[in-house]
Amino acid sequence: MNTEVEQGRVAGEEPTELKRVMGPKLLLLFIVGDILGTGVYALTGEVAAEVGGAAWVPFLVAFVIATITAFSYLELVTKYPQAAGAALYTHKAFGLHFVTFIVAFTVMCSGITSASTASRAFAANFAKGFGLDSGNATLVMAIALLFMGLVALVNFRGVGESVKANIVLTCVELSGLLLVIMVGFYALVAGRTDFSRTVVFDSPGDKNAFLAVTAATSLAFFAMVGFEDSVNMAEETKDPVRNFPKMMLTGLGITGAIYVLVALFAVAIVPVGELSSGDTPLVTVVETAAPDIPISTLLPFISMFAVANSALINMLMASRLLYGMARQEVLPPFLGKVHRGRQTPWAAILFTTAIAVGLIVVVTQNAEGQVISALGGTTALLLLGVFTIVNVCVLVLRRDRIDREHFVAPTVLPVIGAALCAFFVGPWTGRDGLQYQIAGWLLAIGVVLWAVTWFANRAIRGKKTYLRDPEDLAESEGTVN
Repeated sequence: MNTEVEQGRVAGEEPTELKRVMGPKLLLLFIVGDILGTGVYALTGEVAAEVGGAAWVPFLVAFVIATITAFSYLELVTKYPQAAGAALYTHKAFGLHFVTFIVAFTVMCSGITSASTASRAFAANFAKGFGLDSGNATLVMAIALLFMGLVALVNFRGVGESVKANIVLTCVELSGLLLVIMVGFYALVAGRTDFSRTVVFDSPGDKNAFLAVTAATSLAFFAMVGFEDSVNMAEETKDPVRNFPKMMLTGLGITGAIYVLVALFAVAIVPVGELSSGDTPLVTVVETAAPDIPISTLLPFISMFAVANSALINMLMASRLLYGMARQEVLPPFLGKVHRGRQTPWAAILFTTAIAVGLIVVVTQNAEGQVISALGGTTALLLLGVFTIVNVCVLVLRRDRIDREHFVAPTVLPVIGAALCAFFVGPWTGRDGLQYQIAGWLLAIGVVLWAVTWFANRAIRGKKTYLRDPEDLAESEGTVN
């Protein structure tokens, strides 16, 4: 696999216009940075509310599901080592343009719900960091809306992303979680932990253990998503066939271990009732574990930075993906308009921002104080649906044989992955019904826009409605966590 072939390329490296700049270490940092983000900072308390002290179990289950699905992505990205994504894999497997569109629109919607979750988490940490009333729902919503407006302005101005910037952001996000773990060990030495709580299972209402764990896993899975976006760096990775499997699985292992440790220390330090009572659970952990050390004031700002990065990247992805679909005339053409001066897709930015603002307002009014879990859970719901399809695509695309070595997942894993992801999409998991309503309305918007475009193309322009170049859509996809 390491032997050089003609034109100086490594086996598995297909010709590309992009420069292959990412070696194993940079790729690992990119993957870890993609996975780390809003989820663990904001949802640890919500997960604990579902299962009590066994809050680490849902994170572990989510890690297992993500790892199984990662094997499917690894087979696809090494088989087709180009900038790609779920929409492209779906199109290669089934060739149905409407199905490809739905997958692409679902990915876009997951970006909007993820950014909305991040905005709400940013607002809670902002209020906490600056000594405002973080329990005032109206105040927190107002901060979240102002922040979303700021994200839209930055998005409109245009953002140049680079691997170096990603390294810096990853280090900041990672520092906050390592701070929690270090404070946890400090509390352990100081005798301020009670690990007996970590084996105490306690679910709300009359849920049995199985339903409670599945409901909590549906939330915890939001913290594990993001690994799938690294496939978009395939054309910029050196020897992707060799490097992607090792680095993706290593990155998942690192983040999974961090999440389990954070959940264990969180419950051992703070009683579940107190941990689940606010939107800044890790800040509460640090304040309780080290009240005599003034480091707890740092975590809200680190958290703000981490979730702000998630919001910006997700809104960038959503607006560019919407723009790409409009340019291919499967959505109304006005969504593909570009500002002459800034050369940014202003119509798509306004549209996706309007949806995000509407989500924040409506969910704040209807989620009864569980805004972050409702939005984060919807993100996981949408992506679990996409992952179900990707796991099936792996099996379907086995018929497409290529004359080159690539990673092959054990056949049983895509089967298990498809079954598990499909299971966690269903209502039997105890998932809040509001998440299905949010997802349903978002996808309904997509179907209506497709139908309007189909009618306009057919009746006015005499054209068919189809995705001409699914490969171009994949270039717009970005981080969901």
